[in-house]
Amino acid sequence: MRINPETVDRIKQAADIVEVVGDFVSLKKKGANYSACCPFHNEKSPSFNVNPVRQIFKCFGCGAAGDAIKFVMDIDGVGYGEALRYLASKYQIEIQEEEVTDEEALRQNTRDSLYIILNFAKNFYQQQLHETDEGQSVGISYFRERGFTNDIQKKFELGYSTDTWDALTKEALHKGYTAEILSKAGLLIHKEGSQTAGYDRFRGRVIFPIHNVAGKVIAFGARILKTDKSQPKYLNSPETEVYHKSDILYGIYQAKNAIRQLEACYLVEGYTDVVSLHQAGIENVVASSGTSLTTEQIRLIGRFTPNITILYDGDMAGIKAALRGLDLVLEEGLNVSIVLFPDGEDPDSYVRRVGAEAFKEYLKNASRDFITFKTETLLQDAGNDPFRLAAVIGEVVNSIIKIPDAIKRQVFFHRTSEMMKVDEQMLISEGNKLLRKLHTQPKPQERGNRPNNFTPQGPQDIPFSDDGPPPDFFESESPAAPEETDEQTQRTKLYYQEEAFIRLLVLYGANELEPTISVCAYVLGEIQGIDFKDPVFHHLLTLFRENFSRQIVLHTDYFQNHHESEIRDLTISWLTSKYELSSLWTEKFEIYVPSEIDVLDKSSFINILRLKKAFIEEKMKICMADLKKATTEEDENAIMNEYIFYKGISMAAAKELGSVIG
Repeated sequence: MRINPETVDRIKQAADIVEVVGDFVSLKKKGANYSACCPFHNEKSPSFNVNPVRQIFKCFGCGAAGDAIKFVMDIDGVGYGEALRYLASKYQIEIQEEEVTDEEALRQNTRDSLYIILNFAKNFYQQQLHETDEGQSVGISYFRERGFTNDIQKKFELGYSTDTWDALTKEALHKGYTAEILSKAGLLIHKEGSQTAGYDRFRGRVIFPIHNVAGKVIAFGARILKTDKSQPKYLNSPETEVYHKSDILYGIYQAKNAIRQLEACYLVEGYTDVVSLHQAGIENVVASSGTSLTTEQIRLIGRFTPNITILYDGDMAGIKAALRGLDLVLEEGLNVSIVLFPDGEDPDSYVRRVGAEAFKEYLKNASRDFITFKTETLLQDAGNDPFRLAAVIGEVVNSIIKIPDAIKRQVFFHRTSEMMKVDEQMLISEGNKLLRKLHTQPKPQERGNRPNNFTPQGPQDIPFSDDGPPPDFFESESPAAPEETDEQTQRTKLYYQEEAFIRLLVLYGANELEPTISVCAYVLGEIQGIDFKDPVFHHLLTLFRENFSRQIVLHTDYFQNHHESEIRDLTISWLTSKYELSSLWTEKFEIYVPSEIDVLDKSSFINILRLKKAFIEEKMKICMADLKKATTEEDENAIMNEYIFYKGISMAAAKELGSVIG
């Protein structure tokens, strides 16, 4: 099935780029636009720009760009059709679909199929919880014992899998799903030597669906309720094409808005910790699901807040867990604090024992920044042993130097020197020594670090509507990277003048300079006989000329939504400015700075002159090259006369432009 064109148009009209992007990253207002650290590559300073007027996004770091649909495709790794379905669900638009051929249906990608079967499994487990005797007597009883209300069960879509071998598999096969997709989703375990027969992975357990940031179910966690030493207490989905344990945090979908609003995130260990705290009204909480904290998980939190508070059990294992790996958080530039609970308590048990208000008060009073916490803990463990105290200094200094911000480092060096009663300058010197050692060592490529020319891609989907992009929408695209490439360094002055001219046409071609005279009509009339050297710019110029000959002036939207990825990306880069003029010029200093659209007549005239000058100078270069190859005096004179002719035109253009002639 494919979405019909009318529904696609409704989705495009309804989707607001700020709302869509804001579901995945924390946007900050910056003049008329919004900015954030890019979710597609690792960066400390925001280079990701969202333009609400044009309804586009653009990253000046990795080159990612597009509209709301493209953003969903890239952030979630889904096809065009699945991105439309996500937006339709978000804006409560009923989807009207059309039949597709068998050949077209085969093009549906595996990721979309996994999302569909995982959603089916989630619904099945919920049905088993509420509509079977075993689900109500075992599953519902367990959740009620934990204090989970019906609303909180619904919020986290909790379920139950009956203690039978293949209840889910039988129902899925009956509904037309294949054993292959069940296996790929981690729901079916094949019997040895068979590709069809098998048994359900989750049996006799309460089910905790794991959602991605967009709210799609990507995996399951399952807790056994009966005492069986041969079975693990918790069982999780295996790694699949849509689920990578190190990339996701349990509860991030339910918590992201609260994290953004409160500018703080609580990190716990287990599923029940998350659900219990939500039950108590503390919604800005996620879980690492028992794994060591990873760089990818830290960056996921960093999309929404720079402030993390880690809630750990109060026993020695909890303390050691708190110290292990937290330098990663510092390296990512986030602020990390620690809260330890009394011995024998965890967030779930403690909030149920003392209540929501007392729990919040405890968090406020018991929270300590990571450096202070680490220093106090290690000093207490070292006692008066001078060798162990020296080792503590090294440990703490090694953590402080991981902080990217120099001012924060200075604050912690000062505080640590007071706590340890050692000279602050000595700590700084030790830190500098460690930094020098780190800088001389080659850094391994991180899994989460993409190269600067990385372009997020969406997999090919089932056929597009007539207004959707054709298959080349998914082909490899290479937006310009921040660093200069060999191609860029070889670009001539003519290339940049062609680009400036085409940019003017694409952005302002339909604007009128005078009644009945558009920018397009004026500038095309002034460059008759000139063809562009760059193939993309030549193609765009031809499009303008062919349409104008039919009295059609192409608008910016045509190029912004063009089916050719290179044209689409160029247009978005021209529409998006890295810098924005401060409103203080007008509001404070009462200085009016004209916008580009205010001076279109002048800029059109200057663009034409500069283009002609660059075009003529290319001709002059050809003359000089021909002169070196001339074999007769007659040929030399003819070439020199041609060169002088071009030189005269170039000087006239330079005079009009006010250029200095050397």
